[in-house]
Amino acid sequence: MSTGEGGAKAIIAALGANLGIALTKFLAFALSGSSSMLAEAIHSVADSGNQLLLLIGGRRSQREATRRHPFGYGRERYIYAFIVSVVLFSVGGLFAIYEGVHKVQHPEAIHDWQWLPIAVLVIATGLEGFSFRTAVRETNHIRGNASWVQFIRHARAPELPIVLLEDSAALIGLVLALLGVALTLATGNGVWDALGTLGIGALLVVVAVILAIETKSLLIGESATPEQEDAIEAALVGAPEVDRVIHMRTLHLGPEELLVAAKIGVAKEATAGVVAAAIDAAEERIRTAVPIARVIYLEPDIYREG
Repeated sequence: MSTGEGGAKAIIAALGANLGIALTKFLAFALSGSSSMLAEAIHSVADSGNQLLLLIGGRRSQREATRRHPFGYGRERYIYAFIVSVVLFSVGGLFAIYEGVHKVQHPEAIHDWQWLPIAVLVIATGLEGFSFRTAVRETNHIRGNASWVQFIRHARAPELPIVLLEDSAALIGLVLALLGVALTLATGNGVWDALGTLGIGALLVVVAVILAIETKSLLIGESATPEQEDAIEAALVGAPEVDRVIHMRTLHLGPEELLVAAKIGVAKEATAGVVAAAIDAAEERIRTAVPIARVIYLEPDIYREG
Protein backbone atom coordinates (compact mmCIF):
# COMPACT_ATOMS: atom_id res chain seq x y z
CA MET A 1 0.00 0.00 0.00
CA SER A 2 1.37 3.40 -0.96
CA THR A 3 1.39 6.39 1.37
CA GLY A 4 -1.01 8.16 -0.96
CA GLU A 5 -3.60 5.35 -0.84
CA GLY A 6 -3.42 5.09 2.94
CA GLY A 7 -3.60 8.87 3.29
CA ALA A 8 -6.68 9.05 1.05
CA LYS A 9 -8.52 6.44 3.14
CA ALA A 10 -7.72 8.30 6.36
CA ILE A 11 -8.79 11.63 4.81
CA ILE A 12 -12.13 10.27 3.59
CA ALA A 13 -12.85 8.69 6.99
CA ALA A 14 -12.01 11.95 8.74
CA LEU A 15 -14.09 14.01 6.29
CA GLY A 16 -17.18 11.87 6.76
CA ALA A 17 -16.86 11.97 10.54
CA ASN A 18 -16.28 15.73 10.71
CA LEU A 19 -19.18 16.67 8.45
CA GLY A 20 -21.60 14.73 10.65
CA ILE A 21 -20.02 16.04 13.82
CA ALA A 22 -20.14 19.67 12.63
CA LEU A 23 -23.88 19.50 11.97
CA THR A 24 -24.69 18.04 15.38
CA LYS A 25 -22.43 20.55 17.16
CA PHE A 26 -24.05 23.51 15.43
CA LEU A 27 -27.47 22.15 16.40
CA ALA A 28 -26.35 21.73 20.01
CA PHE A 29 -24.94 25.28 20.04
CA ALA A 30 -28.14 26.72 18.58
CA LEU A 31 -30.25 25.03 21.27
CA SER A 32 -27.95 25.45 24.29
CA GLY A 33 -25.86 28.56 23.54
CA SER A 34 -22.65 26.85 24.76
CA SER A 35 -19.51 28.65 23.53
CA SER A 36 -17.53 25.40 23.74
CA MET A 37 -20.02 23.83 21.35
CA LEU A 38 -19.61 26.75 18.93
CA ALA A 39 -15.81 26.47 19.09
CA GLU A 40 -16.00 22.73 18.51
CA ALA A 41 -18.45 23.22 15.61
CA ILE A 42 -16.10 25.70 13.92
CA HIS A 43 -13.22 23.31 14.61
CA SER A 44 -15.07 20.52 12.80
CA VAL A 45 -15.87 22.82 9.87
CA ALA A 46 -12.20 23.80 9.63
CA ASP A 47 -11.18 20.13 9.73
CA SER A 48 -13.71 19.25 7.02
CA GLY A 49 -12.39 22.04 4.81
CA ASN A 50 -8.84 20.89 5.46
CA GLN A 51 -9.62 17.35 4.39
CA LEU A 52 -11.18 18.65 1.18
CA LEU A 53 -8.02 20.68 0.57
CA LEU A 54 -5.87 17.58 1.03
CA LEU A 55 -8.02 15.62 -1.44
CA ILE A 56 -7.81 18.46 -3.97
CA GLY A 57 -4.04 18.68 -3.52
CA GLY A 58 -3.67 14.94 -4.02
CA ARG A 59 -5.71 15.06 -7.22
CA ARG A 60 -3.89 18.08 -8.67
CA SER A 61 -0.48 16.60 -7.88
CA GLN A 62 -1.17 13.73 -10.30
CA ARG A 63 -1.18 15.96 -13.38
CA GLU A 64 1.35 15.17 -16.09
CA ALA A 65 4.55 17.19 -16.33
CA THR A 66 4.54 20.10 -18.76
CA ARG A 67 7.22 22.14 -20.48
CA ARG A 68 6.77 24.88 -17.89
CA HIS A 69 6.78 22.36 -15.01
CA PRO A 70 9.08 19.61 -16.30
CA PHE A 71 9.28 17.83 -12.93
CA GLY A 72 5.51 17.60 -12.57
CA TYR A 73 3.16 18.81 -9.85
CA GLY A 74 3.98 16.50 -6.95
CA ARG A 75 4.70 19.40 -4.62
CA GLU A 76 1.13 20.65 -4.86
CA ARG A 77 0.42 18.25 -2.02
CA TYR A 78 2.82 20.29 0.11
CA ILE A 79 1.20 23.59 -0.94
CA TYR A 80 -2.27 22.41 0.07
CA ALA A 81 -0.91 20.95 3.30
CA PHE A 82 0.53 24.38 4.18
CA ILE A 83 -2.85 26.00 3.43
CA VAL A 84 -4.36 23.49 5.89
CA SER A 85 -2.12 24.84 8.66
CA VAL A 86 -3.21 28.42 7.85
CA VAL A 87 -6.90 27.45 7.92
CA LEU A 88 -6.51 25.57 11.20
CA PHE A 89 -4.68 28.52 12.76
CA SER A 90 -7.11 31.22 11.64
CA VAL A 91 -10.55 29.63 11.26
CA GLY A 92 -10.09 27.14 14.10
CA GLY A 93 -7.62 28.52 16.62
CA LEU A 94 -8.03 32.29 16.47
CA PHE A 95 -11.82 32.12 16.30
CA ALA A 96 -11.99 29.86 19.35
CA ILE A 97 -9.64 32.15 21.30
CA TYR A 98 -11.71 35.21 20.34
CA GLU A 99 -14.93 33.47 21.38
CA GLY A 100 -13.34 32.28 24.63
CA VAL A 101 -12.11 35.75 25.57
CA HIS A 102 -15.54 37.22 24.80
CA LYS A 103 -17.30 34.62 26.97
CA VAL A 104 -14.82 35.11 29.85
CA GLN A 105 -15.72 38.80 29.81
CA HIS A 106 -19.43 38.06 29.46
CA PRO A 107 -20.02 34.56 30.86
CA GLU A 108 -23.36 32.91 30.24
CA ALA A 109 -24.73 29.82 31.97
CA ILE A 110 -26.35 27.06 29.95
CA HIS A 111 -30.09 27.19 30.62
CA ASP A 112 -31.72 25.45 27.67
CA TRP A 113 -31.26 21.86 26.54
CA GLN A 114 -28.66 21.54 29.26
CA TRP A 115 -27.62 17.94 28.66
CA LEU A 116 -27.72 18.06 24.86
CA PRO A 117 -24.12 19.35 24.57
CA ILE A 118 -22.91 16.46 26.73
CA ALA A 119 -24.70 13.92 24.54
CA VAL A 120 -23.39 15.50 21.33
CA LEU A 121 -19.83 15.62 22.63
CA VAL A 122 -19.94 11.97 23.68
CA ILE A 123 -21.22 10.93 20.24
CA ALA A 124 -18.62 13.15 18.57
CA THR A 125 -15.88 11.50 20.62
CA GLY A 126 -16.95 8.12 19.27
CA LEU A 127 -16.94 9.36 15.65
CA GLU A 128 -13.57 11.09 16.07
CA GLY A 129 -12.23 7.92 17.66
CA PHE A 130 -13.25 5.98 14.54
CA SER A 131 -11.49 8.51 12.32
CA PHE A 132 -8.38 8.45 14.51
CA ARG A 133 -8.36 4.63 14.52
CA THR A 134 -8.45 4.63 10.71
CA ALA A 135 -5.52 7.07 10.55
CA VAL A 136 -3.51 4.99 13.03
CA ARG A 137 -4.18 1.77 11.11
CA GLU A 138 -3.14 3.29 7.77
CA THR A 139 -0.05 4.83 9.36
CA ASN A 140 1.05 1.53 10.86
CA HIS A 141 1.30 0.08 7.34
CA ILE A 142 4.16 2.45 6.51
CA ARG A 143 5.54 3.68 9.85
CA GLY A 144 7.95 0.79 10.37
CA ASN A 145 10.00 1.11 13.56
CA ALA A 146 9.70 4.90 13.77
CA SER A 147 8.01 6.42 16.78
CA TRP A 148 4.89 8.52 16.26
CA VAL A 149 6.88 11.73 16.73
CA GLN A 150 9.54 10.56 14.29
CA PHE A 151 6.90 9.63 11.73
CA ILE A 152 5.21 13.04 11.92
CA ARG A 153 8.52 14.88 11.75
CA HIS A 154 10.13 12.88 8.95
CA ALA A 155 7.24 11.70 6.75
CA ARG A 156 7.62 12.97 3.18
CA ALA A 157 3.88 12.61 2.48
CA PRO A 158 1.88 15.21 4.45
CA GLU A 159 -1.61 13.67 4.53
CA LEU A 160 -1.31 11.05 7.28
CA PRO A 161 0.64 13.29 9.70
CA ILE A 162 -1.97 16.02 9.20
CA VAL A 163 -4.91 13.68 9.82
CA LEU A 164 -3.19 12.20 12.88
CA LEU A 165 -2.53 15.63 14.37
CA GLU A 166 -6.01 16.93 13.54
CA ASP A 167 -7.73 13.88 14.97
CA SER A 168 -5.57 13.98 18.10
CA ALA A 169 -6.40 17.67 18.54
CA ALA A 170 -10.08 16.93 17.94
CA LEU A 171 -10.17 14.26 20.66
CA ILE A 172 -8.34 16.48 23.16
CA GLY A 173 -10.60 19.39 22.21
CA LEU A 174 -13.68 17.27 22.86
CA VAL A 175 -12.36 16.42 26.33
CA LEU A 176 -11.79 20.14 27.02
CA ALA A 177 -15.29 20.95 25.78
CA LEU A 178 -16.80 18.19 27.93
CA LEU A 179 -15.02 19.53 31.00
CA GLY A 180 -16.10 23.10 30.29
CA VAL A 181 -19.73 22.20 29.69
CA ALA A 182 -19.92 19.76 32.63
CA LEU A 183 -18.43 22.27 35.08
CA THR A 184 -20.74 25.00 33.78
CA LEU A 185 -23.77 22.75 34.30
CA ALA A 186 -22.54 21.72 37.74
CA THR A 187 -21.75 25.25 38.99
CA GLY A 188 -24.00 27.46 36.89
CA ASN A 189 -20.92 29.56 36.07
CA GLY A 190 -20.39 30.15 32.33
CA VAL A 191 -16.69 30.96 32.84
CA TRP A 192 -15.89 27.24 32.75
CA ASP A 193 -17.46 26.95 29.32
CA ALA A 194 -15.40 29.94 28.20
CA LEU A 195 -12.20 28.43 29.59
CA GLY A 196 -12.91 25.23 27.67
CA THR A 197 -13.26 27.33 24.51
CA LEU A 198 -9.93 29.06 25.20
CA GLY A 199 -8.25 25.70 25.72
CA ILE A 200 -9.57 24.45 22.38
CA GLY A 201 -8.28 27.59 20.64
CA ALA A 202 -4.83 27.33 22.18
CA LEU A 203 -4.64 23.65 21.22
CA LEU A 204 -5.52 24.37 17.59
CA VAL A 205 -2.96 27.17 17.36
CA VAL A 206 -0.22 24.85 18.64
CA VAL A 207 -1.15 22.10 16.16
CA ALA A 208 -1.32 24.62 13.31
CA VAL A 209 2.16 25.93 14.12
CA ILE A 210 3.58 22.38 14.20
CA LEU A 211 1.98 21.64 10.82
CA ALA A 212 3.30 24.89 9.33
CA ILE A 213 6.86 24.17 10.50
CA GLU A 214 6.88 20.62 9.15
CA THR A 215 5.23 21.57 5.85
CA LYS A 216 7.62 24.48 5.35
CA SER A 217 10.50 22.01 5.44
CA LEU A 218 8.81 19.93 2.73
CA LEU A 219 8.19 23.02 0.60
CA ILE A 220 11.84 24.06 0.81
CA GLY A 221 12.79 20.58 -0.34
CA GLU A 222 13.84 17.53 1.67
CA SER A 223 16.28 14.81 0.74
CA ALA A 224 15.66 11.09 0.68
CA THR A 225 15.74 9.32 4.01
CA PRO A 226 19.17 8.13 5.24
CA GLU A 227 18.10 4.53 4.55
CA GLN A 228 17.16 5.41 0.99
CA GLU A 229 20.40 7.29 0.40
CA ASP A 230 22.40 4.31 1.68
CA ALA A 231 20.46 2.03 -0.67
CA ILE A 232 21.08 4.36 -3.62
CA GLU A 233 24.81 4.57 -2.89
CA ALA A 234 25.02 0.79 -2.58
CA ALA A 235 23.22 0.44 -5.92
CA LEU A 236 25.60 2.88 -7.60
CA VAL A 237 28.74 0.98 -6.60
CA GLY A 238 27.11 -2.39 -7.21
CA ALA A 239 29.14 -3.04 -10.37
CA PRO A 240 32.90 -3.00 -11.09
CA GLU A 241 32.51 -0.21 -13.67
CA VAL A 242 31.76 2.31 -10.87
CA ASP A 243 34.67 2.90 -8.49
CA ARG A 244 32.92 5.14 -6.01
CA VAL A 245 30.32 7.84 -5.45
CA ILE A 246 32.19 11.15 -5.47
CA HIS A 247 29.16 13.10 -4.27
CA MET A 248 25.39 12.72 -4.39
CA ARG A 249 22.32 14.90 -3.87
CA THR A 250 18.69 13.79 -3.55
CA LEU A 251 15.50 15.85 -3.51
CA HIS A 252 11.81 15.01 -3.18
CA LEU A 253 9.90 16.36 -6.17
CA GLY A 254 6.78 15.11 -4.42
CA PRO A 255 5.98 12.65 -1.64
CA GLU A 256 6.50 9.65 -3.94
CA GLU A 257 8.92 11.02 -6.53
CA LEU A 258 12.63 11.40 -5.88
CA LEU A 259 15.34 13.16 -7.88
CA VAL A 260 18.84 11.66 -7.65
CA ALA A 261 21.92 13.49 -8.93
CA ALA A 262 25.36 11.97 -8.43
CA LYS A 263 28.92 12.21 -9.70
CA ILE A 264 30.39 8.72 -9.95
CA GLY A 265 34.00 7.67 -10.37
CA VAL A 266 34.85 5.48 -13.37
CA ALA A 267 38.13 4.01 -14.59
CA LYS A 268 40.23 6.44 -16.63
CA GLU A 269 40.75 3.88 -19.38
CA ALA A 270 37.01 3.19 -19.79
CA THR A 271 35.58 3.94 -23.21
CA ALA A 272 32.48 6.05 -23.79
CA GLY A 273 30.47 2.94 -24.60
CA VAL A 274 31.49 1.24 -21.35
CA VAL A 275 30.69 4.37 -19.32
CA ALA A 276 27.26 4.76 -20.97
CA ALA A 277 26.42 1.10 -20.28
CA ALA A 278 27.60 1.48 -16.67
CA ILE A 279 25.34 4.52 -16.18
CA ASP A 280 22.32 2.71 -17.63
CA ALA A 281 22.95 -0.28 -15.39
CA ALA A 282 23.42 1.95 -12.33
CA GLU A 283 20.12 3.73 -13.00
CA GLU A 284 18.34 0.39 -13.22
CA ARG A 285 19.85 -0.74 -9.92
CA ILE A 286 18.80 2.51 -8.23
CA ARG A 287 15.19 2.17 -9.40
CA THR A 288 15.12 -1.41 -8.16
CA ALA A 289 16.52 -0.44 -4.76
CA VAL A 290 14.40 2.73 -4.35
CA PRO A 291 11.36 2.65 -6.66
CA ILE A 292 10.41 6.29 -6.04
CA ALA A 293 13.75 7.40 -7.56
CA ARG A 294 12.22 8.35 -10.90
CA VAL A 295 14.47 11.20 -12.06
CA ILE A 296 18.14 10.24 -12.10
CA TYR A 297 21.13 12.23 -13.39
CA LEU A 298 24.54 10.56 -13.20
CA GLU A 299 27.77 12.32 -14.18
CA PRO A 300 30.84 10.15 -14.78
CA ASP A 301 34.22 11.45 -13.64
CA ILE A 302 37.68 10.26 -12.75
CA TYR A 303 38.27 10.39 -9.02
CA ARG A 304 41.36 12.31 -7.92
CA GLU A 305 42.65 12.26 -4.37
CA GLY A 306 42.59 15.67 -2.64
